[in-house]
Amino acid sequence: MSKLSPAVMLIFLIMLCAVPASLHAQATDEPVITDEMVLQAEPLSGIRLGIGIESGGFWFSRNEARIPGDSGTRFDLTELTGTGAQAYLRLNLNIGFGERHNLRLLFAPLSQSGTGRLSEPVFFENSEFASGLPTQGTYRFNTYRATYRYDFYRDSRWEIGAGAALLVRDAKIELAQGALRETNTDLGLVPLLHFRTAATVTDRLTAVLDAEGLLAPQGRAFDVSFQADYRLGDSFSFFAGYRFLDGGADTDDVYTFAWVNYLLGGIRFGF
Repeated sequence: MSKLSPAVMLIFLIMLCAVPASLHAQATDEPVITDEMVLQAEPLSGIRLGIGIESGGFWFSRNEARIPGDSGTRFDLTELTGTGAQAYLRLNLNIGFGERHNLRLLFAPLSQSGTGRLSEPVFFENSEFASGLPTQGTYRFNTYRATYRYDFYRDSRWEIGAGAALLVRDAKIELAQGALRETNTDLGLVPLLHFRTAATVTDRLTAVLDAEGLLAPQGRAFDVSFQADYRLGDSFSFFAGYRFLDGGADTDDVYTFAWVNYLLGGIRFGF
């Protein structure tokens, strides 16, 4: 597996170690454990529903593949698809139970295609693609995700929660050169850990870190966003920020790693 980037290592440490500063700034005569930190059984009542619509532009900093993983040619898909920003859309449904239980259902399509020229001959799937000829490349990574989170800490400024997610990936890499076409598809399940922290800046403005990811011997997957959320009312807000998607796999069947950047904005409303 390739060396982890500093950003991924930083996010991994945040997910493991993030604790609000207020827990470490108490006077010596105050208890360290507060009422908000105690896990308590709660009835799953008071269901809350919310919808989030996110859009903006995305671009690739990295998109490399070698298929088959043990005998193919490693190549850069951005030579074919380019690195310019393209529009995207994400939709999520949020369901809250009681005071601290949360379920999020996410639909996050991602696809990019373009035509360019390979810098060297590439053996992909069962065929060799020549260099210097117009070649169409297609990359797809659609995900469907269900996330559960329990908010285990709350005070007047901080809210911290953690949980787990199950991701369904619908991935495809395709090369086409004239009549020659080869396609690799992958449909599978990926378990992830989830972490979220929100800090109140003003009565209306909140800073949010939302991260899902997991490291494994075969590869990694991270979806991390930093957002500013501005509340206009009890059930309506705008948000904007930055997201990155980083991950891939390194096995005998497939080698593929990508880093995707997002500049995002959107709305959330509840009922």
